[in-house]
Amino acid sequence: MKKTNLDLFESEWAILQVVWELEPCPAPTVQEALQDTKGWAYTTVKTIMDRMVEKKLLKTDKIRNLYLYSSAITQSQARKSEIVRTLRRAFDGTLTPMMQFLVENDELSEEDYRRLGRLIKKRKLKKSTSKRRK
Repeated sequence: MKKTNLDLFESEWAILQVVWELEPCPAPTVQEALQDTKGWAYTTVKTIMDRMVEKKLLKTDKIRNLYLYSSAITQSQARKSEIVRTLRRAFDGTLTPMMQFLVENDELSEEDYRRLGRLIKKRKLKKSTSKRRK
């Protein structure tokens, strides 16, 4: 069985965002949802979506002469793949330099810092609790 390629193009991300929100949905619905932001013709959207089916990013169900598309990957899978790809490309696959970059470049709000702190504390607590059980 062919492994799903999760290195997504920007166009695939845009289509997946619509499909995740509206699935199952036909290609014309996706095209209409992207019309204002992308301006893509129906044939462009349909071609990309058919390629996404081949890549196993989308799946189809045929009802009479209508094809309904739904996602074959979750938002979580797509996000994880994108983060891993970014880590690999920009930070030699290491998380700490990426986090350091984010924190030191003042792109985070005070609320972001608080959330990160809570997430780290929660994860540390979970890890220490699971170690004690072993």
